[in-house]
Amino acid sequence: MSLFFLLPPTRLRLPNLSIATGQSFLSSIANLSNMGRGGNFRKGRGGGRGGKRSRDNNDNRGGHQPYTRYPEVVKQNDKLERYYNDLLQLPEEEREQFWAALKRELPNSFRFCGSKGHALAVKNLLQTRYIPEITRITYDGAIVEPPKAVPWYPDGLAWWMTTPKNVVRKFPPFSAFQKFLVSETSVGNISRQEVVSMIPPLLMDLRPGMTVLDMCAAPGSKAAQLLEMIHRGEEARIRHVIKQFGGSVDEIKSADEDAARLEADPSDDGRATGMLIANDADYKRSHMLIHQLKRLSSPNMIVTNHDATMYPSLRIPNPEDPTKPNYLKFDRILADVPCSGDGTLRKNVNLWKDWAPAAALGLHLTQVRILVRALQMLKPGGRMVYSTCSMNPVENESVVAAAIERCGGTDKIEIVDCADQLPLLQRKPGMRKWQIMDKTGRVWNSWQEVEEHTKSTADGIAPSRLVESMFPRPEDSICADLPLERCMRVYAHQQDTGGFFITVLQKKAEFKAKPEEIRPKEKKQAPKRPLEEAENTEEAKKQKTEADEAAKTEDVVIEEAPAAPVEEVKAEEVAPVEPAVKEEASETPAETPKEAPKEGEAQPERKQKQQGPYEEPFKYLPADHEVIKNIADFYKISSRFPSDRYMIRNATGEPAKAIYYTSALVRDILVMNEGRGVKFIHGGVKMYVKQDAPSAEVCRWRIQSEGMPILHGYVGAERVVVLKKKETLKRLLIEMFPKIANGEWEKLDEIGERVRDLALGCCVLRVEPDGTDPEFNEHMALPLWKSFQSLNLMLPKEDRSAMLLRIYNDTTPLINMGIKRDVPKGEGEAEAKKEGETEEIKAEETETTTPVDVKVEEAPVEMQTDVSVPVEGSAAEVKDAQGDVAMKEEEPTA
Repeated sequence: MSLFFLLPPTRLRLPNLSIATGQSFLSSIANLSNMGRGGNFRKGRGGGRGGKRSRDNNDNRGGHQPYTRYPEVVKQNDKLERYYNDLLQLPEEEREQFWAALKRELPNSFRFCGSKGHALAVKNLLQTRYIPEITRITYDGAIVEPPKAVPWYPDGLAWWMTTPKNVVRKFPPFSAFQKFLVSETSVGNISRQEVVSMIPPLLMDLRPGMTVLDMCAAPGSKAAQLLEMIHRGEEARIRHVIKQFGGSVDEIKSADEDAARLEADPSDDGRATGMLIANDADYKRSHMLIHQLKRLSSPNMIVTNHDATMYPSLRIPNPEDPTKPNYLKFDRILADVPCSGDGTLRKNVNLWKDWAPAAALGLHLTQVRILVRALQMLKPGGRMVYSTCSMNPVENESVVAAAIERCGGTDKIEIVDCADQLPLLQRKPGMRKWQIMDKTGRVWNSWQEVEEHTKSTADGIAPSRLVESMFPRPEDSICADLPLERCMRVYAHQQDTGGFFITVLQKKAEFKAKPEEIRPKEKKQAPKRPLEEAENTEEAKKQKTEADEAAKTEDVVIEEAPAAPVEEVKAEEVAPVEPAVKEEASETPAETPKEAPKEGEAQPERKQKQQGPYEEPFKYLPADHEVIKNIADFYKISSRFPSDRYMIRNATGEPAKAIYYTSALVRDILVMNEGRGVKFIHGGVKMYVKQDAPSAEVCRWRIQSEGMPILHGYVGAERVVVLKKKETLKRLLIEMFPKIANGEWEKLDEIGERVRDLALGCCVLRVEPDGTDPEFNEHMALPLWKSFQSLNLMLPKEDRSAMLLRIYNDTTPLINMGIKRDVPKGEGEAEAKKEGETEEIKAEETETTTPVDVKVEEAPVEMQTDVSVPVEGSAAEVKDAQGDVAMKEEEPTA
């Protein structure tokens, strides 16, 4: 698929994980079990840059202090163990295995990313180059266990390892393996993700052409899986179409034959027409999400920042009657909701001392609201997955039952039986009967018990904010016989993972959700309505009319308002429960019912300005815009490439620094929902970046590397250089600014004569292996810049090094040919100084933009510019409206 296979994904900066420094990737991820919010990672901040110096002032290491040793958390909690022993009723031997597994460290795990073909190629390197060396290691008379494929994950693309840290540090083969992991992670070919968090996307049956919503998407590992599924087979489809119309690209064999057929997604010349909307309620986490997903270079993605319980309806075109509003319904929805996270005890060790029943009780209503809203936005016949990293039924089976009951029962919503999917995954069925533990530790068997107790109290309020929906459905309920055993429970001892809960739901028909029952205390303390003056404004009336239209069209109304914000815990990240926050959530009464579309409008969003900076609008350029015509003429772009999907991020509506590209559906949504209060954070792929040109004949807009996979097949032969030999590519990777003047082009072998005659400016270097070397079979499209004296492969150093290691198993240092001895002294010094300044800025960007409360393995990684030293002139980093670090470049004069 073009978006992942042709070009190494945009580079990600991993804080404090550097090949050059030799720091062990494996030991780093092995040490992450105590590095959560409120854990050792956060408390250790003073030891780094800007931390406290030693009292005796004898520290000559720039303020760096040894890590403070904290008392080891005692992995014992009587209330926790009593509750789950009584609840799960495991046989004694299995019970011992259950608790023993929860007290062990979690194995390190990772997943090969991108298109299936590319992921299989990188996996093959692991199996053929590194695993054989590791299996030769013996320690204490035993063979060291190498990394292993997760048996139930399709195509063996997920791996884990349990090798002790002292073994990893001791033997050279692990050092080579560590460099491979760091290198491939830095360019986005490998993603570190907990094994159980990989399950939900695999059960969604997501196919090309579908629209999918990830309601609580941060930090983004599952969203990345969904995005890969949307683009399955795309590269092969596009190449097939281009070849049919006389294009110069080679067809390739796809590892995903069904998705590679044009019939899989035929309506846009093979380009993916599906879409992912990734949402998160927290502004900072939504930007973490952007950094996770941008490396996949997808024009079919939008990132939003909304409360999932009240996600706004999105307008889309209505082909039948353009005068009537039409609202998007999703084919697939993932709701991996905020939860208490007691399934993460293995890595989130603070939970052993912090766990309390109140955390789950306080989240129950929020989880029900999210699930109901998701089912409302789902198409009839659509499928959604509800999941948590909790083992508590009050967050799992009770939420599923309560939501289905509110949505009209089994006539409207069906629990899908997934017993035949992922057959090697060991699991337990969902519960039909369970008990609830309140804050005091008292266990309740039924709602009837709670009601009897409530009658004896003076205020008539249920203890610990218990509600009826937390308990199994009574016999007179429409959901009394709900097949909850079709839900899926995964426990730590079954296959050495964390705990997880998954349910797959299918919508059978539209429904109108029942209102949430208001509890007695909430009736007394219901929030006051906004001032009448505010309601009577023209803006408010307009919003109300629009909300009413949405409700009529969808035949669904979300009745509840969101609960107070709570800390979200995901299986793929470490985040210990913060009792104060959870306690507050459990005491938050449900608010007066409101309509969801109205809550998504502009008025509430104004109150959230303090959460983040102003987001520049998304403005689309007309196809006949002078800049677009100039670009198309310079690169001889085929008329088959859509020119009405170019977008910029500024209020003026004129290109300034960067031009983005989106799919047609993304364009329609961004345009039709402008001014409706929908908080769009990100959309589109950066396709062109503006830079100075030496003459009027050279286009001022160069193709950005992340846009290259999308565009390269449509670029005319006049701006394409074809490379077929492995050694020629190796030279371009190692040598920065190889000379082409004064006959030096002859050293570039097969491409020398072509680049000699090529006009100045940006062009496409298309790597099409000739098939003579079975180890050199990657098809790639890379940006290449020709100046008067030299060439420059427009890739950052990390991408160059990663490709050298992956393709050639070579760690040769890169050579900057632009500052050799024959270059004038002043010019060489300026180049070296510029390079140093660029690296310094990158370091500062990474350090200042990484939130301190995020675990390293899922920390937001700072996006880097596509060009480390793009040209031989001066360079300065600038930021565009999306916060991307771009290069403002000047044409070389060498």
